[in-house]
Amino acid sequence: MASAPPPILTLTGITKSFPGVRALDGVDLDVAPGEVHCLLGQNGAGKSTLIKVIAGAHQPDTGRIGWKGEDVTLNNPVSAMRLGIATIYQELDLVTHLSVAENVHLGHETSTAGFVRRAVARERTAELLARLGHGEIHPDTIVGDLSSAGQQIVSMARALSHETQLIVMDEPSAVLDPDEVNNLFRIVENLTAQNVAVVYISHRLEEIRRIGDRVTVLKDGRAVARGLSAKETATKDIVALMTGRDVEYDFPRRAVPFDPTGSEPVLVAEELSRKGEFASLDLTLRPGEIVGLAGLVGSGRSEILETIYGARPPSTGRVLVDGKRLRPGSVTSAVKAGLGLAPEERKAQGLFLLESVARNVSVSSLPSFSKGGWLDRSRERREAYASTQDLSLRPNNPDARIRTLSGGNQQKAVLARWLLRRCKVLLLDEPTRGVDVGARAELYALIRRLADDGVAVLLVSSEIPEVLGLADRVLVMREGQVVHSAPARELDEHRVLDLVMEGSQA
Repeated sequence: MASAPPPILTLTGITKSFPGVRALDGVDLDVAPGEVHCLLGQNGAGKSTLIKVIAGAHQPDTGRIGWKGEDVTLNNPVSAMRLGIATIYQELDLVTHLSVAENVHLGHETSTAGFVRRAVARERTAELLARLGHGEIHPDTIVGDLSSAGQQIVSMARALSHETQLIVMDEPSAVLDPDEVNNLFRIVENLTAQNVAVVYISHRLEEIRRIGDRVTVLKDGRAVARGLSAKETATKDIVALMTGRDVEYDFPRRAVPFDPTGSEPVLVAEELSRKGEFASLDLTLRPGEIVGLAGLVGSGRSEILETIYGARPPSTGRVLVDGKRLRPGSVTSAVKAGLGLAPEERKAQGLFLLESVARNVSVSSLPSFSKGGWLDRSRERREAYASTQDLSLRPNNPDARIRTLSGGNQQKAVLARWLLRRCKVLLLDEPTRGVDVGARAELYALIRRLADDGVAVLLVSSEIPEVLGLADRVLVMREGQVVHSAPARELDEHRVLDLVMEGSQA
C-alpha cells in the first residue's frame, strides 16, 4: 500500500488576535498535494482569518507555516503567490471595467522593453480558459459584462496563471446555480488530477461529501477536528462539532412572551421576490416583534432585507408599512415610512469612515436639523450625542472619527442613527459580526429594549444561537425559499442546521 504523500502546506500552532477577539487559537492544519481539504465551521469560527494567513494577508501572532517541508514566512499576498498559493475569495476581487485578459494578468503583465505584450496575454488567457473548460469566454470581454459564474472562472484563471500549486476557495458555490456547481466540481477534479491542492470552504455539507477528501472543523478559533474523512464522517457528528461552543451566549429574555394578537402588522411583504435570489416571500411583522431569518450564506437572507429597504428593486410583490405600499426600489420611500437598515458590511455600506460619530448618527435625519437651507450643527451634534448616550458607546465623543471606534461601537452608532430617526422597523443584517463578546451582550440588550419599546425587528444572523436567543419567531431559508416557520422556542440549533442543510440525516 502506497504511503500518503507529504503535505505541501502545514500550519502548526497558528494564533491570531484582533482587539477584543482571539480569532485563531493554536490551529494546526496540513494539506496534501492533489487533495481537496475542506474547512468547516460556523461564521466566526476563524475560517476567514485562517485563509488570510495562508494567503499572506494576515501574519500570525505565533506559530509556524511550512511549505514542502520548509518553514516559510508569508509577509504579504505576493510572497504567497510566488510560492504557488492562490486564494479565490467569496467577494471576487476583480476589476470589472478591465478585460478578462487584463484581470488574469493584473500585476504580472508580460512585457518587452516596457511595453505590455497584449497579444501574448490574450493567448495565455485563452489557454487557461480552455483548461478550465470555458474556452467560450473571450479574453477581450469586459469582466463586468460576465455573469457571476463567468467572473468566478476568470478568478480561477488568474489563480492558475501563477503556476499555482494550492488554491484556496472561499464559498465558491454561493452564487452558482446547480449546473454551474457541477462545472465547478469538474474543474476542481481536473485540478486535483494535476496534483494541485485545494482548500475548500463551504457551509453546504452535501458539497463537502461530494468533492472533499478530508475535513477540518473550526470552532471558536480552534481546530476541534482535523483530517476527518469527508465521505465517511456522519453528518450528525460534523454538526455536533460545529455547534458545540465554549462561549455562552447571554440573551435577555422577555418578561412576558410576545403575543401577536391584538396588534396590526407594521410591515407586510406579499409575494416578494428577486430573480435568482429569493422567491415568494410572505412576511408579517408586528410592533415589538423580533423575527429571525436563519439560513446559509447565499440563501437570500440579506437580499430580502435590502429589497424591503428599497436598496434592490423586487421582481414581483410589494412591501407595505402601516398598510401603505412603499415605492419599489426606493430607499427614500422606506426611510420616510419608518424603516432603518443596519447592513452586514457596516464599514462599506453603513458608515462614512472619515466623518465624525455625530455625522454618522445624524445622516438620516439631517433635514430635521436644517432651516432655511442652513444646517444647525450645534443641534445636530447635541441630539446625536443624546442618541448615543443610552447605548454605552465608548468613547462617547461625538467629534471622534467613526473609523477610530471598535466594531461593536461602530455598530452602536449605526443603531443610534435609527434611534434618532425613531424608526418603526429595524432591519438588522449580521448585527454582531466582528464584535467581541462584551459588546455582543450590550447589543443583545439594546435589540431587546428596542423591541420592548415597540420597534419591530427583522434579524439576519449566521449565528443560529443568536437567532434563537433573540427572535420570537424564526423563518428558516434554503436556496431562496422559506422552508420552515416556527416560534423560536420550538426550535433548537441542531434542528435549524438540519433544515438549512437540506435535512441530511447521514
